[in-house]
Amino acid sequence: MAIGTGLELPLLLLIAGIVLAIAEAAAPGAHLIVLGVALTAAGLIGLLFPPLGTPLALAFLVFVAGAIALYGYRELDFYGGKGEARTADSASLTGRTGRVVERVTETEGRVKLAGGGFNPFFAARSVAGEIPEGEEIVVVDPGGGNVVTVESLSGPADDIDRELDRADTETATAAEADRESETDSA
Repeated sequence: MAIGTGLELPLLLLIAGIVLAIAEAAAPGAHLIVLGVALTAAGLIGLLFPPLGTPLALAFLVFVAGAIALYGYRELDFYGGKGEARTADSASLTGRTGRVVERVTETEGRVKLAGGGFNPFFAARSVAGEIPEGEEIVVVDPGGGNVVTVESLSGPADDIDRELDRADTETATAAEADRESETDSA
């Protein structure tokens, strides 16, 4: 293409739009797709209809195509059900349930949270002890969102339940000891 044909700006817009669309594919959720679609559409229209290739016409086309792309982007909600897939903040993770995907200890592990957004996998630490892979868990402390503190749902749910379980174990142990002493004395 020769310089001075008037097609340089539409071609530049087309290339920039394609680059932004590719960047969106590499970093989903960055919202580059809206601008990428707008630039690509304006560039294509400018190349196909050279009288619309003037800077002012292309600026208008970018604005119109951008508005249409933004409307479509919001209506189609590519990244999950009208905002459901987004985590508002780390505090919203408290009480979420999930499964252990890599054994969780007090120092390491990974979990997958139900409804955890675009990337539902989180580094995790247990409250106490070890939680095996596949076990259901609940988040007890979001820890800023990077590393969550979790507790097994199959075990005691809180301090009161732990204390009750400990008391039950002590009672059962004492009852068994009493039975053994009665058996020995008989």
